[in-house]
Amino acid sequence: MKTKNKNLMTLEAFKEKNYGQRGTKKRDELESGYDAFKIGALIHDTRLEMGMTQEQLAEKVGTTKSYISKIENNLKEARISTLQKIIELGFGGRLELNIKI
Repeated sequence: MKTKNKNLMTLEAFKEKNYGQRGTKKRDELESGYDAFKIGALIHDTRLEMGMTQEQLAEKVGTTKSYISKIENNLKEARISTLQKIIELGFGGRLELNIKI
């Protein structure tokens, strides 16, 4: 019989405990940073799935390998126009934005 670990909590509960409720400054900064991280990770994963190097992607997009690396590693936030170039020119896809309220 398994025993329950009473110290476990959901991710949402962890964020509320350590960063506050949604809408507070500290929590909003956390969520914003996570969104930027997701974008870089998505670009990284897609690039690898397509068998491309950072240099190849940068050449297609008209930027530098260093800039692609900074976006993928969440050191630099990309503008929407840059993301569009990466998706369309680099990956041959289409960037779609969605707003949820």
